[in-house]
Amino acid sequence: MSIEILVPQLPESVSDATLITWHKQVGEFVVKNENLVDLETDKVVLEVPAPESGVLTQILKEDGAIVTGGELLAVLDSQAQQRPATISQSSEHIKATDFNGDDIPLSPSVRRLIHENTLDPSIIKGSGKNGRLTKSDVLDHLNLQASVTAVAPKESLVSQVSQPLVQASTIASNLRPEQRVPMTRLRAKVAERLLQAQQNAAMLTTFNEVNMQNVIDLRNQYKTRFEQKHEVKLGFMSFFVKASIEALKRFPAINASIDDNDIIYHGYYDLGIAVSTPRGLIVPVLHDADQLDFAGIEKSIVDFGTKAKTGSLTYDDLKGGTFTITNGGVFGSMLSTPILNPPQCAILGMHAIKERAVVENGQIVIRPIMYLALSYDHRLVDGREAVQFLVTIKECLEAPAHLLLNI
Repeated sequence: MSIEILVPQLPESVSDATLITWHKQVGEFVVKNENLVDLETDKVVLEVPAPESGVLTQILKEDGAIVTGGELLAVLDSQAQQRPATISQSSEHIKATDFNGDDIPLSPSVRRLIHENTLDPSIIKGSGKNGRLTKSDVLDHLNLQASVTAVAPKESLVSQVSQPLVQASTIASNLRPEQRVPMTRLRAKVAERLLQAQQNAAMLTTFNEVNMQNVIDLRNQYKTRFEQKHEVKLGFMSFFVKASIEALKRFPAINASIDDNDIIYHGYYDLGIAVSTPRGLIVPVLHDADQLDFAGIEKSIVDFGTKAKTGSLTYDDLKGGTFTITNGGVFGSMLSTPILNPPQCAILGMHAIKERAVVENGQIVIRPIMYLALSYDHRLVDGREAVQFLVTIKECLEAPAHLLLNI
């Protein structure tokens, strides 16, 4: 019986997708629920599994094709018989492309790299959870191979001198290589949204600094017991999420958005946490963040990081968001002006914690200081509200008992 393989229905905000890689070819046997093809949208990579076991008889869309929801991709014959040799070859193919040495499934982006470069995943050491291979692991392996290949013995360099002039000029031309590659859908979407934010919002940024000493002391005092009880490390982001929620409750305009000539005040707190991935910047959302405790926030952030690294974030992880927090400090940033994430009207930028000389009670002391930046849409948020919002976050972090006691 012939079964049509269709593009899954895409979310309302996504119009189409790009076909990245077929993992099976015409004539190959596939097992039910085995991934056939990867589709990239401007947010996530979707896998299209086989609805039944059978032989792939026809492929209608090639790599790079733009497809829409419900469009026909391929045809599968579920009644076709599988030959013993095909079983063996199919099993070997699945093992080589879909699993590493510990039989841990690979993400779509990792599978694509391994397939394109004809790599054996069992010889690459994984740094992900439970030894899972990440895209960074594969890229590091490819870079190492390239560097080894690029280092030639001295004898070969000497022999090149005697080669014809034409060959020498060819070698010289390769000293300034260039590579043109198409922009990924995610990178293109990020560029579009950032440009939209610059053009359509009256964006302004206000700054402040916060003494992180009390947060660091509290974290050091309880981090071991916290990890033992909740099985997750106590980081700084949960403090900033809690402080942001307290500030958003005091200044609801910063948790609002503009829709044409209307202002939408959100009675909930869905906080986006900006995450850098090999594909580009994405912002998974902590839905109803005010309902989460410190452990719940930290677990969600760890889960987002793992999903982002393996390319398994879903649309539910990314949809919505009323306010965003971005942490450039993990990369060493001292100060920056974050760009709004439309239709949100504000974004908080965290930066690196550095020991600085400050004055306390007339004395110069050394304290761990972080600069904070709040970019906001001046059409909706007044300067007074923005400054007081940032001061509220500063006060909550410098006296973290406020966050714990809800006062």
